[in-house]
Amino acid sequence: MRYSVIIGLLTLLSLNNLCESSHCKAWLVQSIPTDMPHLSHVPGVLSTGDVLRWLAANSTRRLDVIAQYWQLLASPDDPRSGDYGYTESQMRKFGARQGADVYQALDHAADRNVSIRLLSHSGVYPTFTLEPSKLAFGRPNVKNLTLLLKDWWGSGIVHAKVWISDNRDVYIGSANNDWKSLTQVKEVGIYLTGCPKIAKKVEVYFNNLWTLASLNSSAYTKTVMDQQWQVERKVPCWSHFIKPRDRCKSPLPQYVETHHVAGYPILSDPYMFEVSIQTPGSNYSTKLPQASYLSFAPPELSFGRYQGDEQAWIDTIKSVGTRETVRINTMDWLGQSQYTDQTIYWSSLSSAISEVVFSKHATVKILVSYWAHFINSTDEYLKYLHYTNTLCSSSKYNKCSGKIEIKYYVVPSFNKTGPAIEGGNSTGNIYPDFTRVNHGKYAVSNVRAHVGTSNLVWDYFYVTAGVSFGTYNTAIVTQLREIFDADWNSPYAVPIQELQRETYMFNDQ
Repeated sequence: MRYSVIIGLLTLLSLNNLCESSHCKAWLVQSIPTDMPHLSHVPGVLSTGDVLRWLAANSTRRLDVIAQYWQLLASPDDPRSGDYGYTESQMRKFGARQGADVYQALDHAADRNVSIRLLSHSGVYPTFTLEPSKLAFGRPNVKNLTLLLKDWWGSGIVHAKVWISDNRDVYIGSANNDWKSLTQVKEVGIYLTGCPKIAKKVEVYFNNLWTLASLNSSAYTKTVMDQQWQVERKVPCWSHFIKPRDRCKSPLPQYVETHHVAGYPILSDPYMFEVSIQTPGSNYSTKLPQASYLSFAPPELSFGRYQGDEQAWIDTIKSVGTRETVRINTMDWLGQSQYTDQTIYWSSLSSAISEVVFSKHATVKILVSYWAHFINSTDEYLKYLHYTNTLCSSSKYNKCSGKIEIKYYVVPSFNKTGPAIEGGNSTGNIYPDFTRVNHGKYAVSNVRAHVGTSNLVWDYFYVTAGVSFGTYNTAIVTQLREIFDADWNSPYAVPIQELQRETYMFNDQ
């Protein structure tokens, strides 16, 4: 224990010294659930809990946080909580203390009079917005707002997970402000320090969300027939899904102004910033400037020449070289909408994948989570996508040698999660609810890495707030590939053909 504390302190001191320099630096960030002994660790990758705590602890002027919900403080004594019934010893073993440490760092930042803005969805049961409300209570330097995207788009939530410190340091990734996201859920993100050029652009997106939260949505929304998706739906009145003559002037300080007939404009040459990003955690670090980008969802919140997040995912897939491999990691995969009243068919990513299999003879590896809250239709859509292999080899005229490989990621004991006690009786669960899942959302080709906050479902790109960072930086590309391969080659990744759901769900791995 003493040794690990010393190493941790040295790491923080090292990071502090690095961040005092004017150079932009990046580290990939992971959370790895406990009790996964057969997963190889990738050297140089930081821990999510350390990074979030460090961001709060080292903020001197300003800290902006976008979160879906807050549960940094565990609730084993609350009968309404998925943590209920676990002992103090079990909570220590689960690593619940890491969440409390992040909350305490935020509390101390507020005491130091750091200007803090906390933006989130309405939260989740049972605590909802209790934690950010507590941080803001009685402190004029801490502002806390909730934003209901349903009021603007008819459905959707604030789903982005973003921290911005002192207009120069940024975390973008899949980790929620939840203690479980630090030690019981597999997460992937990127941590950028000394990068004001990037941080300020992410802050524009934050400001756009903040503005929405303070406006009366009924004065700025319209229900229209969306010609792109062939459904009637509510959108902001400046949306490009509305005909130009019927659009309103956007109340946002910055937003996309591009003429387009139907649907949202696809930017064929989105803004890329040439910046030298050093990667101290990688053996492949380079000082040469390489192209990087940001992308955002929903598209109505894009600005300048920044593209919508869906297009950035597609461009990453299509960046794969001939006979090379593109790797895709997601919790959820669905070729349709999930939460809209009227179902929307969505084939954008599937089409991009099939295209590179045919045209570039590429291999596409897809890793999808199999867990307690698995979406039932996922199987069918993945098998539909997998059929590309049959089409590829269906004719001697095709000259197609690409392929799609799909695996489910199964974290041990995923089917034994939930409160330990319910109705006064033991449940047999051995981990808290909404844990034991691979929650990361990223893609990496042989030349380009894309790290995001959105699941691969229609809703996350068109009615839900999400942010991604992407880059052609060779060190980040190489290390993200190593993270994927460690998961893909582990015993926790099961080919879809081998996974028999009826028997598997009730057998602990």
